[in-house]
Amino acid sequence: MSMQISGLAFDPATHPRRSTRVAFGEALMELAERDLRIVALAADSARLCCTWDFNEKHPDRGFNIGIAEQNLIGMAAGMASCGLIPFACSYAPFLQSRAIEQIRNDCAYTKLPVKIMATAAGIQMGTAGSTHHATEDLAILRSIANMTVVVPADAHATYKLTFKVAEWPGPVWLRTGRDPEFVVYTDGRDFEIGKAVVLREGRDATIIACGNLVLHALLAADLLAQEGLRIGVIDMHTIKPLDREAVLKAARETGRIVTAEEHNVIGGLGGAVAEVLAQEQPTPMRMIGLNDIFASIGPTYDLMKKYGLTYEGVADTVRKFVRG
Repeated sequence: MSMQISGLAFDPATHPRRSTRVAFGEALMELAERDLRIVALAADSARLCCTWDFNEKHPDRGFNIGIAEQNLIGMAAGMASCGLIPFACSYAPFLQSRAIEQIRNDCAYTKLPVKIMATAAGIQMGTAGSTHHATEDLAILRSIANMTVVVPADAHATYKLTFKVAEWPGPVWLRTGRDPEFVVYTDGRDFEIGKAVVLREGRDATIIACGNLVLHALLAADLLAQEGLRIGVIDMHTIKPLDREAVLKAARETGRIVTAEEHNVIGGLGGAVAEVLAQEQPTPMRMIGLNDIFASIGPTYDLMKKYGLTYEGVADTVRKFVRG
């Protein structure tokens, strides 16, 4: 099925894609030229995290820690305590689980500026199975005091937000994918941490999405527009601090909220939005994500379709929500 988004015909086989982790690596190289405090650490994952070129060009500022995520974070915290700005990079599933004590105690408790680039997040390592899926990271990390959690929608957003992450005070969890992501932004826009991007104004409902679900939210809105429904779309690229005003404005204007994320529906973007609405403006809502399950093993896009995480599934959820 071909659809229109931002003037581009969408077909999963042909729509432009660009890797978020590659965009991160490009931004990191530029940051290194601007600021000698920038250092990069990887847990035997420099190629995956696109810090290999950084290591080659700056051998005194690039470090391979080996398959030891706890050491990775501990060393990054030590460097941060000496005035450096370390980017600690590895697989999201291993960082969210193996290194959580060091993230909590060495980075967040001390408010040190350790920037954690967590890649292959969500179900991006589809065929590797649940041990390599990170579907709890947003819930875990946003529950830790002093942590900032950023989930860019595509490569352009990742590139721009990496610069913001570098200058942001305290520790940051920067979530990226593994395979090339569908392009969302073609206008060269900038981003601010904690400030959502309103991509569509709505009337009947608003989809608040993060990461690669932003593209599918836009496509779902296009599909539903052909059925007479006007659906708003918000790119909530920062899960913490959440843009509360954007959530409340959407709730006032459309009366229905749907969240969409490549994550468990418990505790992530959906949970963050629900907390705001429950406290300040009770509003009917639905959450799209993994429904308290571990994902199956299989190709990532096939898994996304299975769990309703593509535009067809998003549109179906919104349609049923609005029309009953």
